[in-house]
Amino acid sequence: MSRKFQEQDLREAPKGLSRSLLVINEGERNAAIGAFVINLVYARAMKSFTKHLWFNTKKRRDYIHITDQINDLVCQSEIQEGFCLVSAMHITASVYVNDNESGLLEDIDEWLEGLAPVNPDYKHHQTGEDNGDAHLKRMILGHQVMLPITEGELDLGPWEAVFYAEFDGRRKKRVVVKIIGE
Repeated sequence: MSRKFQEQDLREAPKGLSRSLLVINEGERNAAIGAFVINLVYARAMKSFTKHLWFNTKKRRDYIHITDQINDLVCQSEIQEGFCLVSAMHITASVYVNDNESGLLEDIDEWLEGLAPVNPDYKHHQTGEDNGDAHLKRMILGHQVMLPITEGELDLGPWEAVFYAEFDGRRKKRVVVKIIGE
């Protein structure tokens, strides 16, 4: 027997059940609720895994290839399908993806230096700091990347590599690696 459900009926429905069930018959409603419960019971649970990488570079500016470290963490996580967030947790460092080729690394460094040179008269330096260029370089490259995980491994292109870029080094800094999926 069909009838139009009222708001009270909606409040009684399991959380997450579509509002499209407002106008259906009792049998269809019960079947939909049953299917929803089965999906909850048999759905694979989303997992998360978090680790931190620490860096203390000897130079003020440095570029560190971290793809192998990230892949090791993906393996430790036992997540087969999902995403890996890699994020620099300091405002003068970056994480980015590009080719691991020495000439390109030099080109990137020279390009960044041309856009945000060391020691010009930044207003930031009037506060007693001397790293205005490092903040700007971080804004150009960005602070994090999201990487796909497929069949338990990073799913990068043939020449893609993950890098930690330091622009105001010689002190301890960290990167968070957060892996989510199933």
